[in-house]
Amino acid sequence: MKKSIMWKSIILISIILIADQILKIWVKTHMALGDDFSLIGTWARIHFVENPGMAFGWLMGGRAGKIFLSIFRIAAIAAIIWYIRSLIKSKSPQGFILCVSLILAGAIGNMIDCALYGLIFDTGTVYQPESGYYEGYTGISHVSSDGYAAFLQGCVVDMLSFPIFRGVYPSWIPVIGGNSFLFFAPVFNIADSAVTIGVFSIVLFYWKYLKQSGKQ
Repeated sequence: MKKSIMWKSIILISIILIADQILKIWVKTHMALGDDFSLIGTWARIHFVENPGMAFGWLMGGRAGKIFLSIFRIAAIAAIIWYIRSLIKSKSPQGFILCVSLILAGAIGNMIDCALYGLIFDTGTVYQPESGYYEGYTGISHVSSDGYAAFLQGCVVDMLSFPIFRGVYPSWIPVIGGNSFLFFAPVFNIADSAVTIGVFSIVLFYWKYLKQSGKQ
């Protein structure tokens, strides 16, 4: 059983990483920053953005914040690997182990971007200390040993966009009343999706198991 679930976990992680990186590299080398095309109508699109921060475009301040985030990701990956090994040894439910494996795959997928993309592509979004902002670039990126940023300073490639519904906040809502809004606004990638699916699956199907194991 231990070897069986271990290989299932490895295969699942490998599939997600391969799909994630193939799509990211294709987008990076075939689309200019900000390019966009439709997958299904107007509500499912490929929209190329680069994210120097956390999942779904959340930012952390400057170069120091970027390094801190990368170190945190490495520590989180190591902790999740240790946790999966302990789950396999304790013969935890296979479904729960695979959910945690999804989270690990997503973390590794985005860590690859941060660690390596600045080294292997010639252009990318970079932090400008003078302005205090990350600035984009024009044209299409190419694989190059010159790189655009140092180790752990690369940006995550995001492209999945689902602008499902546009509307206007009712005028009676304080502050934001009358302003337009978009649901769902964040742009993300396969790695982000794996983390989200893993977390929600644990909450939906394994919350009681977590509570019980916590008591033990």
